[in-house]
Amino acid sequence: MIDVADARRLALALPEAVEQDHHGRPSFRVGGRIFATLWDSRHMNVMLDEPGIRTAAQAHPDACTEVWWGKRLAAVRVALARADEALLRELLEDAWERKAPARLRRAP
Repeated sequence: MIDVADARRLALALPEAVEQDHHGRPSFRVGGRIFATLWDSRHMNVMLDEPGIRTAAQAHPDACTEVWWGKRLAAVRVALARADEALLRELLEDAWERKAPARLRRAP
Protein backbone atom coordinates (compact mmCIF):
# COMPACT_ATOMS: atom_id res chain seq x y z
CA MET A 1 0.00 0.00 0.00
CA ILE A 2 1.26 3.44 -0.97
CA ASP A 3 0.10 6.84 0.18
CA VAL A 4 0.36 10.23 -1.52
CA ALA A 5 3.62 11.05 0.25
CA ASP A 6 5.17 7.80 -1.03
CA ALA A 7 3.95 8.44 -4.58
CA ARG A 8 5.36 11.97 -4.50
CA ARG A 9 8.70 10.73 -3.12
CA LEU A 10 9.01 8.07 -5.84
CA ALA A 11 8.23 10.52 -8.64
CA LEU A 12 10.59 13.19 -7.36
CA ALA A 13 13.42 10.67 -6.88
CA LEU A 14 13.83 10.46 -10.66
CA PRO A 15 16.56 12.63 -12.21
CA GLU A 16 15.51 16.27 -12.63
CA ALA A 17 11.88 15.49 -11.79
CA VAL A 18 9.92 18.47 -10.50
CA GLU A 19 6.43 18.94 -9.15
CA GLN A 20 4.22 21.59 -10.73
CA ASP A 21 0.52 22.42 -10.62
CA HIS A 22 -1.52 21.21 -13.59
CA HIS A 23 -5.11 22.46 -13.52
CA GLY A 24 -5.25 22.20 -9.73
CA ARG A 25 -3.54 18.82 -9.52
CA PRO A 26 0.10 18.04 -8.73
CA SER A 27 1.98 16.93 -11.83
CA PHE A 28 5.46 15.49 -12.09
CA ARG A 29 7.59 16.61 -14.99
CA VAL A 30 10.98 16.16 -16.54
CA GLY A 31 12.23 18.60 -19.14
CA GLY A 32 8.87 20.38 -18.93
CA ARG A 33 6.92 17.25 -19.91
CA ILE A 34 4.41 15.56 -17.61
CA PHE A 35 5.08 11.92 -16.79
CA ALA A 36 2.59 11.53 -13.91
CA THR A 37 -0.16 13.36 -12.01
CA LEU A 38 -1.72 12.86 -8.63
CA TRP A 39 -5.31 12.63 -9.76
CA ASP A 40 -6.67 12.68 -6.22
CA SER A 41 -5.63 11.45 -2.78
CA ARG A 42 -6.11 7.82 -3.84
CA HIS A 43 -4.88 7.67 -7.46
CA MET A 44 -1.88 8.54 -9.59
CA ASN A 45 -2.04 8.71 -13.38
CA VAL A 46 1.17 7.55 -15.03
CA MET A 47 1.73 8.47 -18.67
CA LEU A 48 2.99 5.31 -20.34
CA ASP A 49 2.79 4.41 -24.02
CA GLU A 50 -0.26 2.42 -25.13
CA PRO A 51 1.39 -1.02 -24.87
CA GLY A 52 2.67 -0.14 -21.39
CA ILE A 53 -0.77 1.04 -20.28
CA ARG A 54 -2.42 -2.14 -21.54
CA THR A 55 0.24 -4.37 -19.99
CA ALA A 56 -0.02 -2.69 -16.58
CA ALA A 57 -3.81 -2.88 -16.58
CA GLN A 58 -3.80 -6.55 -17.62
CA ALA A 59 -1.00 -7.63 -15.28
CA HIS A 60 -2.31 -5.69 -12.25
CA PRO A 61 -6.09 -5.33 -12.68
CA ASP A 62 -6.59 -4.80 -8.96
CA ALA A 63 -4.30 -1.73 -8.96
CA CYS A 64 -4.21 -0.39 -12.54
CA THR A 65 -6.87 0.80 -14.96
CA GLU A 66 -6.71 2.40 -18.38
CA VAL A 67 -7.34 6.16 -18.64
CA TRP A 68 -8.91 7.40 -21.85
CA TRP A 69 -8.89 11.11 -22.76
CA GLY A 70 -11.35 11.36 -25.59
CA LYS A 71 -10.43 8.66 -28.09
CA ARG A 72 -6.83 8.43 -26.88
CA LEU A 73 -5.48 5.89 -24.40
CA ALA A 74 -3.39 8.30 -22.35
CA ALA A 75 -2.33 6.85 -19.00
CA VAL A 76 -2.64 4.12 -16.45
CA ARG A 77 -4.46 5.08 -13.23
CA VAL A 78 -2.83 3.46 -10.21
CA ALA A 79 -4.95 2.90 -7.10
CA LEU A 80 -2.36 3.74 -4.46
CA ALA A 81 -3.94 1.60 -1.73
CA ARG A 82 -3.73 -1.45 -4.00
CA ALA A 83 -0.26 -0.93 -5.44
CA ASP A 84 3.08 -1.72 -3.90
CA GLU A 85 6.13 0.49 -4.08
CA ALA A 86 7.94 -1.71 -6.61
CA LEU A 87 5.05 -1.54 -9.07
CA LEU A 88 4.63 2.23 -8.85
CA ARG A 89 8.40 2.80 -9.07
CA GLU A 90 8.60 0.67 -12.25
CA LEU A 91 5.68 2.48 -13.88
CA LEU A 92 7.08 5.91 -12.97
CA GLU A 93 10.53 4.99 -14.29
CA ASP A 94 9.03 3.84 -17.59
CA ALA A 95 6.96 7.03 -17.93
CA TRP A 96 9.92 9.22 -16.95
CA GLU A 97 12.07 7.53 -19.60
CA ARG A 98 9.46 8.29 -22.30
CA LYS A 99 9.41 11.99 -21.42
CA ALA A 100 13.00 12.71 -20.35
CA PRO A 101 15.38 14.55 -22.67
CA ALA A 102 17.90 12.30 -24.40
CA ARG A 103 20.77 13.75 -22.35
CA LEU A 104 19.14 12.39 -19.18
CA ARG A 105 18.26 8.99 -20.62
CA ARG A 106 21.93 8.49 -21.50
CA ALA A 107 23.16 9.50 -18.04
CA PRO A 108 24.77 6.70 -16.01
